[in-house]
Amino acid sequence: MKALLFAAGRGERMRPLSDATAKPLLRAGGRRLIEWQIEALVRAGVREIVINTAHLAQQIEDTLGDGSRYHARLRYSREGDRAEDALETLGGIVHALPLLGAAPFIAASSDIVTGFDYSRLAGPLAAIARGAADAHLVLVDNPPFHAEGDMGLSGGRVRTQRPHLTYGNIGIFSPALFEGLRPGRARLFPWLFRFVERGRVSGEHFRGRWHNVGTPAELDALDAELAGGGMRTTSPPAS
Repeated sequence: MKALLFAAGRGERMRPLSDATAKPLLRAGGRRLIEWQIEALVRAGVREIVINTAHLAQQIEDTLGDGSRYHARLRYSREGDRAEDALETLGGIVHALPLLGAAPFIAASSDIVTGFDYSRLAGPLAAIARGAADAHLVLVDNPPFHAEGDMGLSGGRVRTQRPHLTYGNIGIFSPALFEGLRPGRARLFPWLFRFVERGRVSGEHFRGRWHNVGTPAELDALDAELAGGGMRTTSPPAS
């Protein structure tokens, strides 16, 4: 099992902090944001992790190294050296495919902090491997900054119909989804909705702790919360 962590963008809303420090390297609760994700993946047995980079790429690679300190193997899919070189989510996946191999893989943002237990993805991974779906998305309750949500969920399948939940920036994807696509800047959505309409995307609703850290104020608030209560990995029932 391999994972791709998205770390190429500047994080515009996090400026000016993200001008000098890559957003995934900013700290909350005594760890860099991306370290929360790496450690969660390793706990679930995922030790092969690819990180895409562009903005302050060398800083990320120098800081995290080969992953041995995390008991993982880190490899880098460098898209360039500037924020303008970042290929977005779909483009980043296509660019990283040679490092991800032929099996379904996890893809997640490097700047979310969550109690999600990645080991619960074993079932959806197996389903995608046997061809029962092409992708699996983790959805969360709509946060205040995204009250309209992104997509619906019914019978374990992602739908475009309302009511909507928010994509939690955690998913599993079959490499076959991206066959024939050329590297270039492109977003995962709305591109993926063609497969949603075909009923080929499964999903689950995660109700546990999930933070998408966007601004310096949100980073400070998360830092205070984590300092006070810590972070537990949780696995509430999926729906």
